[in-house]
Amino acid sequence: MLELKDVHTYYGNIHALKGVSLTVNQGEIVTLIGSNGAGKSTTLRTIQGINRPRSGTILLEGVALEKLPPHEIAGRGVAQSPEGRLIFPRMTVLENLEMGAYARKNKTGFDDDLARVFSLFPRLKERITQKGGTLSGGEQQMLAMGRALMARPRILLLDEPSMGLSPLLVELIFEIIQNINKEGMTILLVEQNALMALSIANRGYVLQTGEIILSDAAAKLKENEMVRKSYLGIE
Repeated sequence: MLELKDVHTYYGNIHALKGVSLTVNQGEIVTLIGSNGAGKSTTLRTIQGINRPRSGTILLEGVALEKLPPHEIAGRGVAQSPEGRLIFPRMTVLENLEMGAYARKNKTGFDDDLARVFSLFPRLKERITQKGGTLSGGEQQMLAMGRALMARPRILLLDEPSMGLSPLLVELIFEIIQNINKEGMTILLVEQNALMALSIANRGYVLQTGEIILSDAAAKLKENEMVRKSYLGIE
């Protein structure tokens, strides 16, 4: 479904992504793991068109995305729940979710999609008229994910969904990610909590200073000695 071929992205003179190549097949959860500053979020931002790659190819179902503006990429079925959530704090929960569907050319099925989001995140339905900025961290994460789903994407990009959450909420968020995937959603997951990410993913890539140094089935990466020492904290 999604393919990156030899993608190079820069911030000014800083070479952030150095020839990143990866694939995400339909129906998979694929995770990108790596330390802070490895280029994980930059990879998602480059797919979304927020950072324009200097060279390389990004294909969604064979269609090149790398020269398209972000709104057109979103219109072609790429939605992101960004790092830090970035919800609209002065808008209500409902208004935030409506914004998720803003770029959709076809607005039919809006009520069904809203019902689906509320079935995944019942807490959002309870807080439908509450301002986004007054929600807890976990609720804001649910809202960011729900907003992305309202775009009815072909692929969902999740950037650090567990950041700043309690262990109990982390478990809940990852359970919801699995449920979304079981419904047929393809997911590319960036996550600092490598153990949790590899526990739910089909495959994984290890990113280090802008380069992919390892890729394998998630179960095999969990057993890899370097991954265990460097990213799972297991000696």
